[in-house]
Amino acid sequence: MICIKIGFLGPRGTFSEEALVGYMKINEENLIPYQTMSEVIHAVDQNKVDKGIVPIENSIEGSVNETLDVLAFDVSLVIEKEIIAPVVHNLIGKEKIDFKDIKLVVSHPQATAQCRQYLAEKLPGVPMLAANSTAEAVKIVSTKEKSTVAIGTKLAAKIYGLEVIDTDIEDYKDNQTRFVVMGKTPSFSTGNDKTSIVCFIYENRPGSLLQILQEFAFRYINLTKIQSRPTKKALGDYCFFIDMEGHKDDEAISSVLKCLKCKLRDVKILGSYPKG
Repeated sequence: MICIKIGFLGPRGTFSEEALVGYMKINEENLIPYQTMSEVIHAVDQNKVDKGIVPIENSIEGSVNETLDVLAFDVSLVIEKEIIAPVVHNLIGKEKIDFKDIKLVVSHPQATAQCRQYLAEKLPGVPMLAANSTAEAVKIVSTKEKSTVAIGTKLAAKIYGLEVIDTDIEDYKDNQTRFVVMGKTPSFSTGNDKTSIVCFIYENRPGSLLQILQEFAFRYINLTKIQSRPTKKALGDYCFFIDMEGHKDDEAISSVLKCLKCKLRDVKILGSYPKG
């Protein structure tokens, strides 16, 4: 049983907590909730907790930009592990209620986006209120009138003593979220790994991305994700987040990283870690 302290997006009952409890053997008393993903990551950086778990990508809505930006620009942590967990959304309220009596839906924007079709069909015109997490949404609903409902986990409904009105309300039933566990200890190669990096170019000019991608193509390195994000410095100034198969200590990846560091302004290694 793991006895280290792990920070997660709280309060109790979030998908982050479900992923931790479901995929890692850890005592729940060692889980420390934070209000935002940024706070989770900074808590690890400031040694308030040993490790932290945050969502980084969803199969429907794509990347979680807050996680990407904080890892790239604000801290010097490494991704130690990834967890890929199914996401099942539930409509939760104080008691069973007819859809026509629902006046407000509370949830995290990612959750409402993943249930867009369901909400349009079942609750057309009902306003949405954003919360910092699905669990916070359920907690808010526990203090409101029964006409206010939340989208959240069954774990949250149990914790806050609420009813599941409807389940499996996500638009796509193969909905999955990729979580990353961050810390300060690089992971050893397992033979089934993934490496995440951020590439910073000198200037925005034709062929910049091609120059990067050619290095991977020459070495037959499979990329599993590539995404551009603004560097926050100037309009049009972008960096590239790249995930690839393999470990940074593998010969091919070690070679490509050396070449990229020679060509680019900077290459930040976010981590090499076992695949989820």
